[in-house]
Amino acid sequence: MKTIIMKANFKVLAFTAIFGLLLNSCSSDDDGDVLDAPVISEFEYGEGSTHSTDLVAYKGSDIHLEAEIYAEAVVSSITLSIHAHDLTVGDDEVDWDFEQVYTDADYLVINPTFHEHVDVPANIPSGEYHIELTVVDENGNSTEIEGYLQILDKIAISEVSIDSTVARGSDFHVEFMIDAVNGIHNITVDFHADGVTVGEGEVEWDYEEEFLEGYHEETSIEFHEHFDVPATAPAGEYHLMFTVEDEDGNTKTYETHIDITE
Repeated sequence: MKTIIMKANFKVLAFTAIFGLLLNSCSSDDDGDVLDAPVISEFEYGEGSTHSTDLVAYKGSDIHLEAEIYAEAVVSSITLSIHAHDLTVGDDEVDWDFEQVYTDADYLVINPTFHEHVDVPANIPSGEYHIELTVVDENGNSTEIEGYLQILDKIAISEVSIDSTVARGSDFHVEFMIDAVNGIHNITVDFHADGVTVGEGEVEWDYEEEFLEGYHEETSIEFHEHFDVPATAPAGEYHLMFTVEDEDGNTKTYETHIDITE
């Protein structure tokens, strides 16, 4: 009888020890769990007012950015960086390097959705910009995703062809391409002399005109016109200014000079 009781006690002790070891093993496994770094997916960006995803934005407007974030641990920060990619800064332009760390309560959770709008300065160079989005969780794990964005003028004048000289009494041609995302409202031209002396039999020549027909509300079109120079216009250098206004009141000006000869 004693032997039977001892065997039973031994079985109980053995079971208890094994159960304890299993619990300790499970606890150790739990303590040693390594959570994966966040995953960024469906990263999209583009022109802000339409929530576009065409990888293009416009100076003086804003950029829409959105991304889905899968995070096993709570997110501690999201950093957005936008900077120029080998662009030349022109007159009246400035470098633009944007960086912001987002720690809003809506983002400091598991699996947040990132959604922001960033204002684009009007006085930065047009061209390609590099975008980086970095997510860090509370365990220090981080993930980065990157891409490129074209930032353009709302109105662009390109492929300009203008005669450099013209004899008075004849005409000169002007042509250039206009791209206006909001549509063209009008095009105005202004020609005037730069320090030209009016001689005997000559008449000072200043010319202004507004062009609507064939251009109004167009978003991409070639401006192609011929301008007559009066035979009485004084010879010399003239300043030419072409201004395109879009339907939102934005303007773009192109300026050059032409020599009027006798």
